[in-house]
Amino acid sequence: MGYFSTTRTIGILGGGQLGKMLLNTTRQWDIQTHILDSNAQAPARIGCNTFVQGDLMDYQTVVDFGKNVDILTIEIENVNASALAHLEEQGVRVYPQANVIQTIQNKCLQKEFYKKNNIPTAPFQLFKSIEALKDAVARGWVSFPFVWKSESMGYDGYGVKIIRSNQDLETVNEGPCMAEDLVNIEKEIGVIMCRSVSGETVNYPSVEMEFHPTANQVEYVLSPARISKTVEKKAQEVARKVSQAYQHVGLLAVELFLTKEGEIWVNEVAPRPHNSGHYSIEASYTSQFEQHIRALLDLPLGNPENKVSGVMVNLVGAPNHKGPVHYKNMEHILAIEGVCPHIYGKKETRPFRKMGHITIVNKDLETARQIAEQVKETIEVISK
Repeated sequence: MGYFSTTRTIGILGGGQLGKMLLNTTRQWDIQTHILDSNAQAPARIGCNTFVQGDLMDYQTVVDFGKNVDILTIEIENVNASALAHLEEQGVRVYPQANVIQTIQNKCLQKEFYKKNNIPTAPFQLFKSIEALKDAVARGWVSFPFVWKSESMGYDGYGVKIIRSNQDLETVNEGPCMAEDLVNIEKEIGVIMCRSVSGETVNYPSVEMEFHPTANQVEYVLSPARISKTVEKKAQEVARKVSQAYQHVGLLAVELFLTKEGEIWVNEVAPRPHNSGHYSIEASYTSQFEQHIRALLDLPLGNPENKVSGVMVNLVGAPNHKGPVHYKNMEHILAIEGVCPHIYGKKETRPFRKMGHITIVNKDLETARQIAEQVKETIEVISK
């Protein structure tokens, strides 16, 4: 392949925890990596061969970084996609492709993509401004309650809000947006797809996601999902259809709604390693991070099945704590069998900031879920 123990390089846009975990595979296989991130203390800086500090949204910064690598990938969608398109024209292999990123990083384009490709998703209306949305509400074209989503820069619960009144509308950001029907959800589930350069695809088992009620972040991820075989089959079919429509290279995390009526609707996707796949490091034959590197290099894709059941707990900053981080009661959770902590290396905590995750593995999913709750109640991410 020419990437093992050579000077050929993979560049990663973004040096957060996802980039750091991708480097576990590249270091294991002795593959050269370059990281670009705006934060001089980015978690991935310690594991790469070359670290460059710079703005991921700046056109020239991304171009200058990308022309010095052989393959360029991302760990976050908020990058300059025009720069990626230019690099593709110059012969740099960009995965996922620039056009895929351009569609996905714009929530309105993403929804139109699903409609065009007959992929089931919640009904929606697009608006060029908040004023246009307010006018539609006044005219009765949009009814409360609905979900407001910003066109861009939505991440980890930001840029999404349930709108129940005109007062709620006054609290959202300006700019293009959508009003999406509020779905009657039974469960939120996810399927991680992976597609190689040559088109080989694999899909991980469906996972079940439980969300924090106020932060709108994933709190627990359960693998496998507690759903029927019929629902699992339907979820996998929808996820494969999404993957085929995008023709992406690398990982694609497909977030799905299971409605009360038993339908599977696509919420949104992420073309990169995803929080819902962290469990795979300990619980799967092939982690999502290794799978992504295999896809970029057009290697045979690995077995995505579970070796054991797993539950992932997000480790986030405690409310009312901001400053140098302290992980209280870490020694207590490490005394519990099957508990596997991952600390991302962020030195400063703040409320609900993702500081790490903990995976609990057990042959019995319900036992793992009970232990996960015990872990969640024991460990605290606080400031010193």
